[in-house]
Amino acid sequence: MSAVLDQIFQVGFLAAIVRIATPLLFATLGEMISERAGVLNLGIEGIMLIAAMTGFSAAYFSGDPWIGVAAAIATGAALGFLHAVLTVALGLSQHVAGIGLTLFSTGLAYFLFRLIFGQQSTPPSIKGFATVPIPWLSEIPVLGPAVFNQFVLVYAAILAVPLSAFLLYRTPWGLALRMVGENPRVADSAGVGVLAMRFQAVMLGGALMGVAGAFLSMAQFNAFTFGVISGRGWVAIALVVFGRWDPWRCAGAALLFAAIDALQLRLQASGLGHIPYEVFLILPFLLTILAMALVSRNAVAPAALLTPFRREER
Repeated sequence: MSAVLDQIFQVGFLAAIVRIATPLLFATLGEMISERAGVLNLGIEGIMLIAAMTGFSAAYFSGDPWIGVAAAIATGAALGFLHAVLTVALGLSQHVAGIGLTLFSTGLAYFLFRLIFGQQSTPPSIKGFATVPIPWLSEIPVLGPAVFNQFVLVYAAILAVPLSAFLLYRTPWGLALRMVGENPRVADSAGVGVLAMRFQAVMLGGALMGVAGAFLSMAQFNAFTFGVISGRGWVAIALVVFGRWDPWRCAGAALLFAAIDALQLRLQASGLGHIPYEVFLILPFLLTILAMALVSRNAVAPAALLTPFRREER
């Protein structure tokens, strides 16, 4: 037990929580924005994967990770547009379209990666983002090295939370977004372009999912592998429900999952008895399911979620 406590009470443990939470924050906020407009995006896993691949490829050939981030954002927004065409413009099932988008994006990512890099014995890697300490703040004991000596994308994820809350609750755009997700007919009567609003939300959400994928392949791992996402997209969907479609709550949910994930990594490193490592791997998902069952039973989704809008229908 002392070995476990030694692993936990370290600055590195807190820093690991922040890093693990970063892609979850981007992905969860992206999914939350889409769902607040009434569109469930089950394509998040595939969007993150192909954005990670395109971002990595762009950074590999350009030598600039920021070009890779731009490519990942463009990829996520483009696939968000495709999902919006299927679900918003054509009114197809959001479940079927989302799963289809994940399958399509996953297969396309694998195909393009093999086409670009071939079958190599050693996977290609890049020189990704380096940590950027913030003067003065990074010198604060414990908190400074853990939070203020991180990648730039980590700082962007932290700032994205209050920015999302401000846009959602303090701007006309956010009010229109919430109206579209709760009662699109009332929004339409008030002069809000429901279809345009939903397109914007799904594309913005896709762009944030793209940044989540870019972080994994260009900051956390500096390489692209077919398991780089490892179910984080599905976790983000659960975290939106756990966070009750609120940016601050979603951020807390992402940090909770990241803490459990970081803990299981420390438990593996501690060599705790002869427990198979697979037990530790399922720990974050098991505890997340338990937390959702206990906390999210009374969660109320946006009223128009999964409901297509057709002006001619009454």
